[in-house]
Amino acid sequence: MTTVTVEAGPKPRTGRPALRAAGLGLRTAALYALSVLIGIGVWQLLAVKYGDSLVASPHATLTAAVDLARDGTLTNSIIASSRRILIGWGLGLAVGVPAGLLIGQIRLVRQLLEPYIEFFRFIPPIAFVTLAVVWLGIGESSKVVLIFYTAVFIVILNTSAGVMAVSESKLRAAASLGASRGQILRGVVLPSTVPYIVTGARLAMGNSFLTIVSAEIVAAQVGLGSLIWTSRNYGRIDWVFVGIITLGVLGFVFDRVLRIVAARVLRRYGVKV
Repeated sequence: MTTVTVEAGPKPRTGRPALRAAGLGLRTAALYALSVLIGIGVWQLLAVKYGDSLVASPHATLTAAVDLARDGTLTNSIIASSRRILIGWGLGLAVGVPAGLLIGQIRLVRQLLEPYIEFFRFIPPIAFVTLAVVWLGIGESSKVVLIFYTAVFIVILNTSAGVMAVSESKLRAAASLGASRGQILRGVVLPSTVPYIVTGARLAMGNSFLTIVSAEIVAAQVGLGSLIWTSRNYGRIDWVFVGIITLGVLGFVFDRVLRIVAARVLRRYGVKV
């Protein structure tokens, strides 16, 4: 009688990738925490060396932030600045992406618009602050328009660069298979351009933070830029530090959210952010 022995195959390792991912996440969080602690330590040393009149200590800054949050000043400033940035940046994307696609695909449109784009993109938004206030007043419109002006050219340039970087062989292959111009745009050009659009959106977001401070300093009663300027007038260095750190944290959060959305929603296009 012959005995047949069946060897068991390798056990499935379904749990290991999850554990590895969790380990990487914990390692990243630990490195982030270590980096922040080192930064706070250096900050404290500078505060001790130069004094609170020049460098507010971490404790003084935290105390000031709590006080500003309790009376609503910090919260109102964050909401006002965030709203202006998101509206202006969103309008910049809504106009910049289609314009970039047209400029990249149609030579005539590129030749007509390129002189204006190359002229205006070198003029900083702060140069238009006075005109924006005169033309649009000190309300929300002037700040939103300045942020739109900041974002739109960055998005246009990145999008058009992505379109012009599409391989000519891909376009010819799609055309030879009978694809229409619209199908080529949706199936070939847009997927190849998405990484450039995401990069342009991130760069535009960063520059929007630069513009909002200048705009709010000149023509705003509420906002992080206005908070920083008002703090200077009152000699409150700790409030200035609160405004600056809040801008940095807010920008970090906005960029992280943008990267997460891009990675999840646009994964089918092969975007890695």
